[in-house]
Amino acid sequence: MKPYLLGIDIGTSACKVAVFDRQGQVKAASNGDYPVYYPKEGEAEQDPEEWWGAVCCAVKDALKKGDINPEEIAGIGIDGQSWSAIAVDREGNVLINTPIWMDTRAADICEELNLKVGSDKIFGLSGNSLQPSYTTAKIIWYHRNRPDVYEKTHKILQSNSYIAYKLTGEMTQDMSQGYGLHCFDMHTGTWNEEMCEELGIPRFILPDIYPCHEIIGTVTEKAARECGLAKGIPVAAGGLDAACGTLGAGVIHSGECQEQGGQAGGMSICMDTYKADERLILGFHVIPGHWLLQGGTTGGGGVMRWLEKEFADYEREKGKRLGKSSLDLFNEEAEAVPAGSDGVIFLPYMSGERSPIWNPKAKGVYYGLDFSKTKGHFIRAAMEGVAFSLRHNLEVAEKAGAHVEVMRAMGGSANSLLWTQIKSDVTGKPIVVPASDTATTLGAAMLAGVGVGMYQDFEEAVKLTVQSKRAHEPQEEKRAVYDEAYQKYLQIYENLKQMMK
Repeated sequence: MKPYLLGIDIGTSACKVAVFDRQGQVKAASNGDYPVYYPKEGEAEQDPEEWWGAVCCAVKDALKKGDINPEEIAGIGIDGQSWSAIAVDREGNVLINTPIWMDTRAADICEELNLKVGSDKIFGLSGNSLQPSYTTAKIIWYHRNRPDVYEKTHKILQSNSYIAYKLTGEMTQDMSQGYGLHCFDMHTGTWNEEMCEELGIPRFILPDIYPCHEIIGTVTEKAARECGLAKGIPVAAGGLDAACGTLGAGVIHSGECQEQGGQAGGMSICMDTYKADERLILGFHVIPGHWLLQGGTTGGGGVMRWLEKEFADYEREKGKRLGKSSLDLFNEEAEAVPAGSDGVIFLPYMSGERSPIWNPKAKGVYYGLDFSKTKGHFIRAAMEGVAFSLRHNLEVAEKAGAHVEVMRAMGGSANSLLWTQIKSDVTGKPIVVPASDTATTLGAAMLAGVGVGMYQDFEEAVKLTVQSKRAHEPQEEKRAVYDEAYQKYLQIYENLKQMMK
């Protein structure tokens, strides 16, 4: 067996690629950036061709940095952001920029279909309420607003399946990304042709569904030339980024939970039985026979990235002198502020909000400002606001019957000891942080590893590759202040949501 696996992650702000050995150790890694386009209010798009270009550059760079012979790669796994709607023609050409998960242009279509088809009927089949962020209404938006695109559409692909197509020439749909379409039967993992017809989505534009670890093809000669790989490397179907990150964090048993700290926030609770709630997101895990009950928020690590970009000029300059990053200095400023941020509360609805409130018009809000407040208050309140959104989702999930004992944190936010501790204190849950901060690409690589037989099964894959770095326990002395602040957080939104229309 060849010694290495390649994981590719199509994130919102960048792609990440990493080469792993069988023990999950990173042998080489690289990133590639690409923009998000905002043509109009409520619209957020990306160009999948820019994803591919970034992947090609990052793969070449990683192989070069690690002095890795591409012939040594046993398999490739790909994960990607949710709810794309990549329209391609028969030759695989991208016909239009894809709306991404932050895009809410199809809100009116969702309202119409929920009335026409019936929101209960849609939820009963798909396990998810019909919301504009999902893929479903974006396809219908093409039909109504871009008939020139719709008429040429051969297939609708997801982010990971588009990269898989570019590598292999095969157009596929993996099981874990099926949740983006409401004609996907969440009980059986199949397309429901009756619902396809009722929603107005032709069955022929939906690719065949594959288990996430199944090998769907091999790297073509053309792809090998473009990205520096060897022809013939097996490629797995791949899966949703949150699901691959959940696997990479070691969450494969019922009751285990991954806490998401990437651009978006939220959590993924592993279940071996079907449990759904209209306020949450339900999808198949990349592990066969398991589901993930998810909370997905727009405000996660992206909140801190926004704050750093707009307000960290001083910290960037100071960091150069001290040999520290601006985010490290942000953490120090936030740590100087007491729990509860002296009454400052932040609603992290920076691109509308997904679960559990599902309000595409929701806005980010700072409440409780006065002349005594500092930048540290803004930073800590942002951390606490994201933690409150996590608690909100967890409480809804527990009411649906999905109980969580321990969370396993992943994403860039998990590197902040303060922010991770705040999340533990706010939710009352212990949090374990895996040793690798490449959980998502590791999860993608593990899919390929199981697919090509490098691992006997997912149990062996996790046992070999996932270790814990540190653990956080909730601090009892902070419970009262966070309980009070959380109730205010909920009340502020309730009082303001009519203004957010």
